[in-house]
Amino acid sequence: MVSRPAKYCPHCGTGLERITFDGHDRSHCPSCERVVWHNPVPCAGVAVVDQSRAEPAVLCVERAVPPGVGEWTIPGGHMEVGEEPEVAAARELEEETGVSVAPDALEILDATALPPRDGKHVVTTYYVADWADATGEPTAGSDAADARFWTPSAFTDSSEQFRPVHEERFRAAFRRFR
Repeated sequence: MVSRPAKYCPHCGTGLERITFDGHDRSHCPSCERVVWHNPVPCAGVAVVDQSRAEPAVLCVERAVPPGVGEWTIPGGHMEVGEEPEVAAARELEEETGVSVAPDALEILDATALPPRDGKHVVTTYYVADWADATGEPTAGSDAADARFWTPSAFTDSSEQFRPVHEERFRAAFRRFR
């Protein structure tokens, strides 16, 4: 299995061919006769909502690394091998923002397959948490240039750009606590 389209067999190094297998166009190694599966990468993220403000706000990060440098997003990232999605979401939140929340305080917000980027397909499980259940103060951590709370109206009025695939989750998290 590979996360991006392979050109060579990861088992023997032979150049791959395309075949139809199980009704789908697949990569196939003519030497070792294996199908090289191109599967999505599992990711998890969490939107922390602060309801104590006059207008509730969602904790977001500004990306500091590709893809999407300079775009705002819900904190999240790749799951580790053997890691449960809610544990990955809580870990990524702390790594990127310095804010901690217990995995059992998370509620599922959404799960979606994101559009491929450079041949990489991602499936993300999004969670939502109440700021009252979190500890720490937002600071930019790994992969982040900034971390702060945004209200939908403040974001709409700003010149900042939200990562398109995450804006819907940002607004859904906000609505969850209204």
